[in-house]
Amino acid sequence: MENGKILVVEDQDAMRESLMIAFRDEGYVVEGVASGEDAIQKLNNHNVYDLVVTDLKMKKIDGLEVLKAAKAVNPSTEVVLITAYGTISTAVQAIRDGAYDYVTKPFRHQEILKVATKAFEKKRLKDRVRYLEGEIRDKYKFEGIVGNSNAMLEVLKITSQVCRTESTILVTGESGTGKELIARAIHYNSLRKECPFIVINCGALPENLQESELFGHMRGAFTGAIKDKVGLFLQAQKGTILLDEIGETSPSTQVKLLRFLQDGEIRPVGGNKAIYVDARIIAATNENLEKAVELGKFRKDLFYRINVIRIHLPPLRERREDIPLLVDFFLEKILEKLKKGKRVFSKESMRTLMSYDWPGNIRELQNIIERVVTLSKNEIINVDELPLPVEEFTGLNLDPLENKKRKSFIVATLAEQEKNAIVEALNKYGGNQTKVSQLLGISTTTLWRKIKKYRIKPQHEISDDIDI
Repeated sequence: MENGKILVVEDQDAMRESLMIAFRDEGYVVEGVASGEDAIQKLNNHNVYDLVVTDLKMKKIDGLEVLKAAKAVNPSTEVVLITAYGTISTAVQAIRDGAYDYVTKPFRHQEILKVATKAFEKKRLKDRVRYLEGEIRDKYKFEGIVGNSNAMLEVLKITSQVCRTESTILVTGESGTGKELIARAIHYNSLRKECPFIVINCGALPENLQESELFGHMRGAFTGAIKDKVGLFLQAQKGTILLDEIGETSPSTQVKLLRFLQDGEIRPVGGNKAIYVDARIIAATNENLEKAVELGKFRKDLFYRINVIRIHLPPLRERREDIPLLVDFFLEKILEKLKKGKRVFSKESMRTLMSYDWPGNIRELQNIIERVVTLSKNEIINVDELPLPVEEFTGLNLDPLENKKRKSFIVATLAEQEKNAIVEALNKYGGNQTKVSQLLGISTTTLWRKIKKYRIKPQHEISDDIDI
């Protein structure tokens, strides 16, 4: 490890200088001290060393104390002890306490250089593992779960509380609200974080394949089962299973899920032996499971089993104050991804984003931002670049606080806003209906019908290059 930093602790001047020269010749940065006291002082003064090479027997403060001090300051620092034959047992104990290795006197320089090289290799691997673990934690801890609204603060509070428990979790909310992000945050902050996190989209599995995919099957269990198959549940051993869209499971699959939640056992299709699986269940749905239970589509007993702790994610329209934060979050990531220069949403365009109801929630917002950034050539993104539906485009000049009253607007008021938006767009583009329809996100046929409906007489002659 070139340029690695070494501290040599040796009270014999000749030995210390000899070691320092040998390490420097190998390309290391080396410092030396003549006592344990000086070594601890250097360590406590925020000097960071990759390796400490210390004599075991020294006056006042010995090598064991130096070892403890080095590990207290920086646990990733490796320590090699120099010891006489009569103190080997003490050196072995020091290894149990965290030292990397020891060398016995007398030794040749090549011997201690070889030990130092291996110590640096170990440190490099440990640092890499620690870095990757940090990357995973940073990536999944609460990535994408952005917001400081009261609703989201409550979600984050509950999420942080359940991470260290083993309770079954039910995450509810509309599509695109971030249910999988919550599940990942729970897993990667739990005691199971080193084990698999398996996502199962129940809605994407045909009914006749659900049991086989989830619980596996034995060879010959059905036509086409030419060999044994390990199910997703068994693959999640010791980890976490996210059952996304659990309301889409078949009645027979629900029976097997109930058995697992009761006994921790699964039985592969065609098998006669139960298999114990240690996995935590997080269920997610955008359905009203209580209603599904009433209609007989979902088992009541299974609902009670998964509804131990519920986390409900509010739709974006109910936490509009989080939209600027989300826009900044996604904008930064998308600009980095697309290698684009700086982009900023104008105040008017931000008001428009906050006035829109976002039926696709956060996922829709992210997609809109990526589309706008991809197509825009301007640093400032204006309103006319936002690909929003006409009903929302009409709310351009509404203050975000006023949008809370929109639910109570009468139809006539909404129609008037729509008409005004169409008139403004036609005037802006000189009556070109193709451009207007693209701006408003509707077909030219729909635009033509609305012009007739509202009896709009534009200032410019209407282009009639449209498809009816």
